[in-house]
Amino acid sequence: MSTVSVTEQYSLILIRMGVFLFLLGLFTGLLVPSLANPRMGLSSHVEGVMNGMLLIIMGLIWSRLRLPDRAIKTAGWLLVFGAYANWVMTLIAAVWAAGGSMMPIASMGQMGTRVQEMIIGILAVSLALALLSGIVLVLIGLRGGNHPVIRSRH
Repeated sequence: MSTVSVTEQYSLILIRMGVFLFLLGLFTGLLVPSLANPRMGLSSHVEGVMNGMLLIIMGLIWSRLRLPDRAIKTAGWLLVFGAYANWVMTLIAAVWAAGGSMMPIASMGQMGTRVQEMIIGILAVSLALALLSGIVLVLIGLRGGNHPVIRSRH
């Protein structure tokens, strides 16, 4: 009976989550003409497809990371959260015809209610921090050397 390492497990999670987000991005493209702000809807379509590809690529290189298991898990979930939040944020902005405070060009200046703009702002800041942190962890994990990684048993 073989056991799957945390790295292998998260590689598969990232690939699956990426393919699913890619599919959501494709479906979002079908909705573009019917959204309150089609230009923001197009942004959501592109974000879904591109962030889906990001997760797939990260899953494919995951086995090369030299990080402890906790850092592997943290980086994986930061990337998944950031990728999905990016798609969701632009989709709800397209549905609400909002987002002018954070994305004035894509929103074509359309502003939602204070609550809508606050939700979009929180998502924008949190996804940026999550993606930046996750990518920094990946970059650290790709450092050179042939020494084995010491992983915790948790």
